[in-house]
Amino acid sequence: MTIKGFAQTAELCQGAYFTEAGGKAFLEKHPVTTKLAWETRAAQIRNQIKTGMGLQILPAKPNSAPIINGKKVMDGYTIENVAFESLPGFYVTGNLYRPVKEQKSYAAILAPHGHGENPHGRFREQTQKRCATLARMGAIVFVLDMVGQGDSKQCEHKMPMALKLQTINAIRAIDFLSALPGVDPERIAVTGESGGGTQTFLLTALDNRIKVSVPCVMVSSHFFGGCVCESGLPIHKNGDFQTNNVEIAALAVPRPMLLISDGDDWTKNTPKVEFPYIQKIYGLYGKSDLVQNVHLADEKHDYGPSKRKAMYAFMAKYLNLNLKAVTDKNGAIDESPVKVLDQKELEVFNAAHPRPANAVMGDSNVLGLL
Repeated sequence: MTIKGFAQTAELCQGAYFTEAGGKAFLEKHPVTTKLAWETRAAQIRNQIKTGMGLQILPAKPNSAPIINGKKVMDGYTIENVAFESLPGFYVTGNLYRPVKEQKSYAAILAPHGHGENPHGRFREQTQKRCATLARMGAIVFVLDMVGQGDSKQCEHKMPMALKLQTINAIRAIDFLSALPGVDPERIAVTGESGGGTQTFLLTALDNRIKVSVPCVMVSSHFFGGCVCESGLPIHKNGDFQTNNVEIAALAVPRPMLLISDGDDWTKNTPKVEFPYIQKIYGLYGKSDLVQNVHLADEKHDYGPSKRKAMYAFMAKYLNLNLKAVTDKNGAIDESPVKVLDQKELEVFNAAHPRPANAVMGDSNVLGLL
């Protein structure tokens, strides 16, 4: 399906758009030389992202209050089921994890998730453990559904403008987190894996409220995301203009960013290709130490324990979180206090809490909102 004014197939860069050699060559053809040259290039890249999504002007923020229910008190953290409008009649759904211990101020972390089979997204063990452990470290964490997954059943996941909708949802999720009592606006972060990694670096590129980012197993010079929610709109190309996800991720400069990569997917070249390129850009600001790469050559495409371990340490350092709260006497990360809950315990909408009557249902109607 083509949306008038948006999707010309020739302008879309999807999946393995470049070969590995081609992705490396593209970066070599766009060398980083001066801070001014990068900032000129960065403005062009941001403009293409916004133009390609049709987000030059962000839609007005709904004034409705968030829906929060089903509070559960766990070991060192609580979980609540949450929904709020990102557009009139479209509800972002997810779970809010908070520390049990009250603090004067809190870091806030948005946790988009990747694609995957049942249990989907935020219900997966790796996602629950990630969010709960960060909450036990002292952060308020919100994990939101991809459209079409979890409680977000107002349209299909692969509806034509899923990329635009998920980006709006992520921005409104930062609005939600920022409005919570005690949240420190200088300690807001985002981390997600795979398609959630795409959401991570796109949100960081577009929203300066993000102070720390950890895109996991996603930033690649040759792979542009395999789903319509990542590359289904022309954010990478317009006529002679071309960018890729490495340049987009580099828009985080000079904010702290950790790239997590593995040896079994499109991030296998990160230590030699993607990371050095981004580090040079950070170097233009005298901040080359603020971008790091943890490469796990023997691992696969996920947000597994060792990837989470690297992320916890990075978040603790740059968000002033308590890493000792989640380490054992030997200094190893201990996620055992986290109880993985059944999907029904984490659902926002059910018989007791039905979806609001104004919810817009169906792809065509949701497209009408966009």
